[in-house]
Amino acid sequence: MSKLLEGKVAIVTGGAKGLGYGISRALASEGASVLISGRDGATAQAVAVEIERDFGTKAIGLAGDMGVKEDVLSMVQAAVDSFGGLDILVNNASLLSAGVLLEDKTDQMLRRTLEIGVWGNWWAMQAAFPHMKKRGGGSVINFSSIDAQTGAWLHSDYNINKLGIEGLTRSAAVEWGRFNIRVNAIAPTGLGQVFAQLVRDVPGFMETVVASNPLKRAGDPEKDIGPVVVFLASEMSRFVTGEMINVDGGQNLPGYVSIPHNLEELEKGGT
Repeated sequence: MSKLLEGKVAIVTGGAKGLGYGISRALASEGASVLISGRDGATAQAVAVEIERDFGTKAIGLAGDMGVKEDVLSMVQAAVDSFGGLDILVNNASLLSAGVLLEDKTDQMLRRTLEIGVWGNWWAMQAAFPHMKKRGGGSVINFSSIDAQTGAWLHSDYNINKLGIEGLTRSAAVEWGRFNIRVNAIAPTGLGQVFAQLVRDVPGFMETVVASNPLKRAGDPEKDIGPVVVFLASEMSRFVTGEMINVDGGQNLPGYVSIPHNLEELEKGGT
């Protein structure tokens, strides 16, 4: 029985940890060759070895910073040089800066968040475009967030970034559809790095989210988030582009309360 992504080549940014780790494994399980990039090159390489062992597909790990244009361009070229082309780009990498009020966010926090997100996606998509066009089409999967939908407290720079990515997604879908390049975004709520950090930083965060989630659980990166990425990467979604799909167990329906437990301290300049 053929696999959904047999013969396809994928890049997963931030693909060695959190949600990216599960997504990398999900793509490989369906036959894709995967380039995993991340700032921690050793971990990316270790995950590539694990994927080759577990699924028998080709994988490489590469150190790179999505906020550095040269790194992004090198990443795309490495995938093409290693696997002969590029079909799938998963722009998963993101950054969550210090949790402070909007009035205390610095220019550098916003700049770095946008570099990793909007700019990193922009560079990667532009670099991937000619290779996907040459292959007769491709799929780009970007990442938004429920935080941007709800205006989550202490994440103003992150929220700006994610809504910028939604705009980029729709623009590319409109312009690149003529080349059979589909561009979609997902807003996942799962046990990724950002979610884990919130669990660590905010007392009762996990319990609150699960209690208000219609499916009453947090998403598993490989089993819950990964299959949706596989769907968008495969021919099953051949008539889907420009969409933003919530992959969150219904969490977007009630939303979630993000008022910080230490608001008084933050307003006084505390942490």
